[in-house]
Amino acid sequence: MGLLEELYREIILRHYKNPQNYGELPGARLRVKGENPSCGDQVELQIETDGQRITELRFLGQGCAISQASASLMTELVKGKSWEEALALERKFKAMVVDGAPPAPELGDLAALSGVHRLPARVKCATLAWNALEQAAREAAGG
Repeated sequence: MGLLEELYREIILRHYKNPQNYGELPGARLRVKGENPSCGDQVELQIETDGQRITELRFLGQGCAISQASASLMTELVKGKSWEEALALERKFKAMVVDGAPPAPELGDLAALSGVHRLPARVKCATLAWNALEQAAREAAGG
C-alpha cells in the first residue's frame, strides 16, 4: 500500500471511529433520512438554516466506514456554506466518487474517498449523506 493510500485509509477510519458532528440537533428545522437498502447503511441529517446558509448540521446513522466517514467529512465541509456552495461541493464530490474525476482541492480530506469509484458497490455508501443533503436543499427551497 502506498503512502497516499495509507493516509486516506487513516482519514476514513478516524472519521468512522470518531465522527464529527454526530448526534442530535435539538430544534433542527430540516430532518432528512437516507438509506441504502442494498447494505443497510442509514443516515439522518439534521440541519439548522437561516434560509440561505447551513448554520448548523449534525447527523445520526449507522453503516460501514465509508458511509459514516463520508457523512462526517461532509458535515465538516458544508457547515456555514450557502446551499448553492454546498450543492457545488456535492457535484464535485460525486464527480470524484461516481465518475473517477480527480479530487477538487476544495474537497479537502474527502479526497480520501477518491478510490471509491473503483468499487461500484460502495459508491452508494459514499454518496448516501450527500444525496440526503441534496434532498434537504430541495426542502429548504420549498419543494
